[in-house]
Amino acid sequence: MTTRSAGTPPRPRRRSASVAGRDAPAAAPATVSVKAGYHHGDLARALVQAAMHLVEQGGPAALTLRDAARLAGVSVAAPYRHFADREALLAAVLTAGFDGLTAHTEAARQAAPDALQALRAVGLAYVDFAAAHPSVYRLMFGPECDKAAHPDLMDAGARARGVLLLAVRNAQAAGLVGGGPPETVALAGWSICHGLASLHVDGMLAGTIPMPIEQAARAVVDMLLAGAVLAPAGAARR
Repeated sequence: MTTRSAGTPPRPRRRSASVAGRDAPAAAPATVSVKAGYHHGDLARALVQAAMHLVEQGGPAALTLRDAARLAGVSVAAPYRHFADREALLAAVLTAGFDGLTAHTEAARQAAPDALQALRAVGLAYVDFAAAHPSVYRLMFGPECDKAAHPDLMDAGARARGVLLLAVRNAQAAGLVGGGPPETVALAGWSICHGLASLHVDGMLAGTIPMPIEQAARAVVDMLLAGAVLAPAGAARR
């Protein structure tokens, strides 16, 4: 079975992320030193940290219960106290991934000076997270894990989407963004940011766009917002 909040959510590596129109360093990552960090009673967290490290270093094929146990410094039988099989551990890794995405986008939203900049910041932070954790990000949205079979994972995904939806609702409540139901506007923003992030982590943009991913994200998000922002009363819409 999966264990809720078993793992430490990943935080983006040190890189430049534009948040609310300002360039600011992304949060430093949690150090993956699972052997040193493991202590009695915290086995599930240590195993998820170890599993996430394996995925980030070697992709999904590198994730096994045996290797997670080895990296955590416990016996090969120890993981089965918390995870029935590899998919259960993988689901816990993806849950931690979505929680990390939530934390990163929510921090960007809260740091923004107004509702429109908060919406922009959430989109940029989304792409930044994917670029910092490409292997985990691919798995979060890939078919390898049967997500519907893991309620904690589904809840974590809903929380991640909720940050964007809240940002849209706040911008609409402030009279800054139109476009119809907030769920539809959020879906449009999510689709564009997810598409750009996926193209980047899959290497499809290499040699294709003459700019870093951070700059591309700003251009795409600003283009989206230009079509959604409401003109001031009495002003002509460009």
